[in-house]
Amino acid sequence: MSGAGDARFMALALGLGARGQGAVWPNPAVGCVIVNAGRVVGRGWTAPGGRPHAEPQALARAGAAARGATAYVSLEPCAHHGATPPCAEALIAAGVARVVTALEDPDARVAGRGHAMLRAAGVAVTTGVLAAEAARAHRGFLLARTEGRPALTLKLASSFDGRIATATGDSQWITGPEARRMVHALRARHDAVMVGGGTARADDPMLTVRGLGVARQPLRVVCSRRLDLPLGGQLAQSAAAPPLWLCHGPDAATGRREAWAAAGARLIEVRPGPDRQLDPRAILAALGAAGLTRVFCEGGGAFAASLLNAGLVDELVGFTAGLALGAEGRPSLGAMGIDALSEAPRFRLIETRDAGGDVLHRWERAGP
Repeated sequence: MSGAGDARFMALALGLGARGQGAVWPNPAVGCVIVNAGRVVGRGWTAPGGRPHAEPQALARAGAAARGATAYVSLEPCAHHGATPPCAEALIAAGVARVVTALEDPDARVAGRGHAMLRAAGVAVTTGVLAAEAARAHRGFLLARTEGRPALTLKLASSFDGRIATATGDSQWITGPEARRMVHALRARHDAVMVGGGTARADDPMLTVRGLGVARQPLRVVCSRRLDLPLGGQLAQSAAAPPLWLCHGPDAATGRREAWAAAGARLIEVRPGPDRQLDPRAILAALGAAGLTRVFCEGGGAFAASLLNAGLVDELVGFTAGLALGAEGRPSLGAMGIDALSEAPRFRLIETRDAGGDVLHRWERAGP
């Protein structure tokens, strides 16, 4: 198979893997394509909940046609016995002649062992095909294994001049219905939707995916140091389902902890930072330890600024509307204490598109 052919089928595997995003944590959202004589004979992707893995599903669909075929997998096949046998063993047993992967799995239980197992069995192995694209697709899983935290996407919806409301607080709606529908689609591709306590107090949001008929809702995460959130609101009334996790500080009152626990929320105590607010790194470390790989943050302004200042935002998603609210409007970000442009976090543009009259723009963190 030519390099162009390998890239074509790996792109298909990455597209299949994306179907699992938001539904497979703590596992990676892997895609697999089985190709024999230039024809796709099997396809698979990680199932909801993380199992079955992509490879055995693709092999099952390929059946006998897998013998002598090439398997394209967006991440190194696993090599350890867990809840299921190793995928590398399944590929060998099926008689696959060649395996093409995008990345080595940094999980200590794999870390090259899957590739080595295949080679030892006489299977030809090619690695690094569409590695950059795969690193972006698997960013959350890779960060969870290498840094102990999930990938963080920060969404900001604002007027052309960066405002989220008028001076009186009027904000319904700055962006249009198509942009809001896109936000729900983005929520569905993440393990959790997260906001700060100020947003939860002001808006009492449900933080759910609506209008798309998803089978599995993302977790909801609210970060509130004192847990001073409205116990009579819809968040409290729905705390048990979808699951609501509350990150709080050690100074949260016992009564509030007990009330939220009784409502069905999971409480996660997080250390404060030097400013006495919740330490953003500690928040993401706690979420990573709980298994999350992809978190979608929707503000508020002060919370978003703290995440940016801490260098934790991996992707920025902006929705910009064609209206201006002026200096008296409420800014989309809180104060960041930046005196020089060289101190500002930098991002590089990866996508722009029309969003029903608004503009969607996506940016990823520029290197160090």
